Amino acid sequence: MAMEPLTVKELAQKILNKEDVFLLDIRKEDDYEGWAIEGETVQSLNIPFTQLKNGVEDVKPKLPNDQPIYVVCAKGISSQNAVELLEEAGVQDVTYLKGGMTAWSEHLEPVKVANLKGGGELYQFLRIGKGCLSYVVAADGEAAVIDANRMIGEYKSFAEEKGLTIKHVFDTHLHADHISGGKTLADETDANYWFPPKDDEGLTFDYSPLKDGTDVQLGNQTVTISAFYSPGHTIGSTSLIVDQQFLMTGDILFVESIGRPDLAGKADAWVDDLRKTLYDRYKELSQELIVLPSHFGKMEEINDDGTVQAKLDELYSNNDRLQVKDAEEFRHIVTDNLPPQPNSHEQIRKTNMGKQEPDQDERREMEVGPNRCAV
Repeated sequence: MAMEPLTVKELAQKILNKEDVFLLDIRKEDDYEGWAIEGETVQSLNIPFTQLKNGVEDVKPKLPNDQPIYVVCAKGISSQNAVELLEEAGVQDVTYLKGGMTAWSEHLEPVKVANLKGGGELYQFLRIGKGCLSYVVAADGEAAVIDANRMIGEYKSFAEEKGLTIKHVFDTHLHADHISGGKTLADETDANYWFPPKDDEGLTFDYSPLKDGTDVQLGNQTVTISAFYSPGHTIGSTSLIVDQQFLMTGDILFVESIGRPDLAGKADAWVDDLRKTLYDRYKELSQELIVLPSHFGKMEEINDDGTVQAKLDELYSNNDRLQVKDAEEFRHIVTDNLPPQPNSHEQIRKTNMGKQEPDQDERREMEVGPNRCAV
């Protein structure tokens, strides 16, 4: 009997549960090298489809015979043809990833982070294929969503399932690596949309200003979300302190790296702000706060419980980018070692400002590729 296609949710859960997974990726070598599915227990083999068509027998010795084989392509179309070729050649236990890398890029996996002191709950949404992290804070039947991705149906469905009404939506900064769903989500749920005004480079829509010291109450004043100005990735980057327990750092501080200051073309101007935030402003906060970033760069940053988080004092001990004592050395490290910029980052910024309205296919294409927000 033929195997059922593997869904991206099933794949995500296998990876988070550290199950052995074998992937046969049939995309072009350059596409595979630039962006592939990763995981601690993932074994991945790249054989482009053109090569597979020319000689399945040459490929068979490279495939396992004691575990399922999942074929991956860009959109889940060519992989179905590849499965047929493999089955005709006698390969067993083989199927394909439904929707391919496009679906993998868009999947959001909710993981509970903690119960909050006031009785609420905090959830982290892992966009594993893109390295994006977003959040839902819940209390007394109300919810706040932080740094929502464009797949807003996932947050709406989650809220409905949990019996929550989305009351507040936050963006910690003007995103350049992915299209924000924040404003659209707020409009569709009649929620209040919060955005840092210093990042307003000509937004075409209204918002509530997310300024340093702003407090937002959730539920029956059960949970407080406090804004903490933390520039450097952008000039308006603003962290959120939730329930005096969690520090949502946006794209300023990650578990194993720090945010890049150049996506608006102002690395030299913003690098000093970045250092001040990391080396001074965050030092003023309780070091017991648990950092919840908006991105992760490596699968190793995902903890055994499926979350990406670490105490602030642990990051000051273990994150190499927080160990650079000389300011000039820090400047060179940050500005001289920047990775390639995210795919279509200028178009993404304009989309997030409301200055252009690409269709769904264009939005998918703009986001193709890995997360590149870190230094």
